[in-house]
Amino acid sequence: MTRTNKILSLDELEATLAKTPGRVVGHCHGVFDLLHVGHLRHFKEAKAQSDILVVTLTADEYVNKGPHRPAFNQDLRAESVAELECVDFVAINPSPTADTAIRKIRPSLFFKGNDYKTRDTPPDSKLKSELSLVEELGGKVVFTDDIQFSSSSLINSFLSPFTEEVSRYLTDFRTRYNAKSIGQLLNKVHDLKVLVLGETVIDEYHYCDAIGKAGKEPVLVTRFLSGEQFIGGVLAIANHVAGICAKVDVLTCLGTKNSFEPFIRERLKPNVTPHFVFNEGRPTIIKLRYVENYLLQKLFEVYTMDDTPVPSSEEETLCETLRTILPNYDVVIVADYGHGMISERARALLCKYSKFLAVNTQANAGNRGFHTISAYPRADYISLSNMELGLDRRRREGDVRKMILELLETTHCKTITVTRGKHGILTYSHEHGFAEGPGLATKVVDRIGSGDAVLAITSPFAALGCPPELIAFLGNIAGSEAVRILGHSSFIDRTIIRKGVEALLK
Repeated sequence: MTRTNKILSLDELEATLAKTPGRVVGHCHGVFDLLHVGHLRHFKEAKAQSDILVVTLTADEYVNKGPHRPAFNQDLRAESVAELECVDFVAINPSPTADTAIRKIRPSLFFKGNDYKTRDTPPDSKLKSELSLVEELGGKVVFTDDIQFSSSSLINSFLSPFTEEVSRYLTDFRTRYNAKSIGQLLNKVHDLKVLVLGETVIDEYHYCDAIGKAGKEPVLVTRFLSGEQFIGGVLAIANHVAGICAKVDVLTCLGTKNSFEPFIRERLKPNVTPHFVFNEGRPTIIKLRYVENYLLQKLFEVYTMDDTPVPSSEEETLCETLRTILPNYDVVIVADYGHGMISERARALLCKYSKFLAVNTQANAGNRGFHTISAYPRADYISLSNMELGLDRRRREGDVRKMILELLETTHCKTITVTRGKHGILTYSHEHGFAEGPGLATKVVDRIGSGDAVLAITSPFAALGCPPELIAFLGNIAGSEAVRILGHSSFIDRTIIRKGVEALLK
């Protein structure tokens, strides 16, 4: 059979296998990013036990082995596997887990490498779900037992997409940390009870084609193609946090005009409990972005919001809620976008009653620089962009480290992270001093929400007292993964963090 005839869609594969009843169908699934002898022996052992061997590959968009992966795109990976004589069919699996492929193929035998047999995976992991599905459909899980190699280690050593600076940084970092030690911290973070507070934003994307200049005015004309909405703002942060912490509450305000409440509830993760405060006569904030469809470049934005101070009765409702619930949480994460929800009284209560307070005050077009971190007289952890730090210090340029030390004197903060885009993260704590982590992103789809992802993932680790170099490392993983996500179409979770750590530290 030629290589071309081996590569099928899942639907084509399902139809083909239906014509061969009674045959033992073996199924191997994975990324297979860099084909090596370990893979070859895995496939040969699987073929020796099967009449037909099918290999499915994780599609590029669902490869979660770190910000620099996959090294080879899905078509090249499929072509490489299809060249192997022992493989009968190859398909690309267009979903984040193997469940779709398993249901189509219904394998007699589902093969995994022996390292998966002893791997410590949580009860809700994708792997355990996949193995359970195989058995539910009447198949058997088989662990092959032969020589093992690591694609991640080989790619890091010989095909790294990183600069020499980043490679040196990772080599040095590996001398102090490994996947197991960071995994133990992930387990500790899992048990923290977290409250996330701030404004809800509905992010709406309108995709369009640029047609050209209007006939009579110097205006760009576009053709509308499609649109979609995402939960953003504090809701996106809550979903990120819920990916690593078991219990997350979110306290936010919605407008009574087009509240989006059913839309929001449907899209929050199951372990996020929402608490809504309603602003009478106001809309829930919408940030509409017009996006050029081909390159996904944003053309302009339109905000729907009323950011005037809320009435005293609604402010009192929020403040009374804060007085009641704040002592119940291990970590309080505040995403203050400066759109009117969090008043001076509310900030004072957050500073007084939170056991561990993590804060970001976002600079955006809606607050025009009038909104900075100095509004909080106390915080245990601060996460800001370089620009947000500069706005607070009233300096466009300057020594970032000096500005950080000045800020910490006024906020009495223990730890601060400053995100610097492609230049990575700078983190400081009184106990350990400065730690710098270079940027890890190798692909940027959408920068919206990347700072929120850094705040969400690093805050619980800061609450555990982790050193700055580890906070910077994990923040860089979160940020580099977030910029690969369009809008808030998906969220960071412990699997993404764990696999990113494993891939980078091998």
